[in-house]
Amino acid sequence: MTDHDQVEPGVSTVELATELTVAWLSNSNNRVSADDVPAFLAKMHETVNGLTAGGATGGEAEPAQEYTPATTVRKSLASRDHIISMIDGKPYKTLRRHLATNGMTPDEYRSRYGLKADYPIVAPAYSESRSAMAKTIGLGRKPKQTNAARGDGKAKATKGSSAKAAAKAHLGGNED
Repeated sequence: MTDHDQVEPGVSTVELATELTVAWLSNSNNRVSADDVPAFLAKMHETVNGLTAGGATGGEAEPAQEYTPATTVRKSLASRDHIISMIDGKPYKTLRRHLATNGMTPDEYRSRYGLKADYPIVAPAYSESRSAMAKTIGLGRKPKQTNAARGDGKAKATKGSSAKAAAKAHLGGNED
């Protein structure tokens, strides 16, 4: 704690909580009924007591909950077709929706079970099939350029000569 974080020796926690509550109530954006003020003051007093007792979290620090994985990391990644969840031990092609239903992000999932940052969230086979499908429908490519836009003179001449040949064949003559 720094010097400005310390409570002055002559100020009690009740006085400090009261001052903070008065400051909060003087803000015109707070619309509070008179019935809510005692509860807020009690909560403020509890928080100030927790802070002055040395615990910056407002009391006893909660020990980090220990999570037991449903499977090992090696087994969770054993198949190319699915990833086995550490939460429930069930196979999934992608863990994103499963994690969201359990209120977690991929980063929270990785940190909860001590996984590396590059631990996959999508099964490799599923990822490859989605990538192949995207390539077949043309996603991720720039629009095709014409030969003239590329500046390829040889292709342009070939295209022009094939156009002449097609015109001659259509007319049925040997005009030049």
